[in-house]
Amino acid sequence: MKKKKYFLILIALTGLAGMLSCGEGKSNEKSANAGAAPTYPVLEVSRRTVTSFSSYPASIEGSVNSAVRAKVSGYITDVLVEEGEEVKKGQLLFKLETESLNQDAQAAKANVNAAQVEVDKLRPLVEKDIISEVQLETAKAKLEQAKSNYNSIAANIGYANIKSPVDGVVGKINYRKGALVSPQDQMPLTQVSSIEEVYAIFSMNEKDFLDFMSDAKGKTTSEKIKNTPKVSLIMANSREYENQGTIETISGNIDEQTGTVSFRAKFENNGLLRNGSSGTIKVPRTYEKAIVVPSLSTYERQGQTFVYKVQADTLNSSAIDILTEVKNLYVISEDDGVKEGDIILAKGTGKVRPGMKISPERTSLDSITGSFDQVFK
Repeated sequence: MKKKKYFLILIALTGLAGMLSCGEGKSNEKSANAGAAPTYPVLEVSRRTVTSFSSYPASIEGSVNSAVRAKVSGYITDVLVEEGEEVKKGQLLFKLETESLNQDAQAAKANVNAAQVEVDKLRPLVEKDIISEVQLETAKAKLEQAKSNYNSIAANIGYANIKSPVDGVVGKINYRKGALVSPQDQMPLTQVSSIEEVYAIFSMNEKDFLDFMSDAKGKTTSEKIKNTPKVSLIMANSREYENQGTIETISGNIDEQTGTVSFRAKFENNGLLRNGSSGTIKVPRTYEKAIVVPSLSTYERQGQTFVYKVQADTLNSSAIDILTEVKNLYVISEDDGVKEGDIILAKGTGKVRPGMKISPERTSLDSITGSFDQVFK
């Protein structure tokens, strides 16, 4: 019985010793791990060709916008078109009442006839030297004056038929049947716009304008405009218009009130765009073989942006100057302390500090920023 008791005590002591030995091993392992540098992903700074876009509010105008106005005063008797209707040059749009003009024309015609009779009566008398040539010339002058007055009234009758000055689309009709209109009206009867081609009018501030012109190739302004890249149009429904546009003109002065420079881009119209529409112009700017870093690899301090350069296994802060951002990628200045080929901390900037030692683990730029199919060329 005593032997069995001693045997159980021996087994217990052996187990306790094993547990103590195991605990000591784990403690030593933790101590060893505590002294090792943590592992962080790092990447090599590289160059890529990227394209960024600057956006500007734009208004859409037809390539030809012609205000239709009355040339004579009168009441509208007929409106022969509807808003949005396509019309041809010379097509009748409005009719004005001409009753009073017709009466004036009849009276003027009678004056022409009377003056003609007077000339016809005096001509043989002059030939027979009964009266002087002066009397005949005076009668002829009165006849020409009567004809001129008649022609003027007849023209006004023609002006009562108001026609389209161009091929295009009828805009808002501001006056309807029964309205009294005159040449002095500030508001036109309507506006006919040619919209087979449309213009997008937008403005850049002075800084953007200077950058734009500096990047454009060419010595003269006309050469630079010719070499500008195609621009895109985002319509009011936030969809991108299918056709790209071409910048055609740039104003020659900076607006004193707004400090902006006006641009005009031309677009082929597929029928969606209308005179008076609004949208947003996207102007591309391509950075050829620029130094890029992921935005995830940066951090900010006191308004300045930094990355961690990895030198051997130690982290050192380096300030960068961001030129532009393309999605989750920063294009940085060539004059920064970060150069092509430098190794920087890829992510985890919020968990480290300058001077900290890490165990670098190489990773690729694409693995940090994701797919670049729409960014890189």
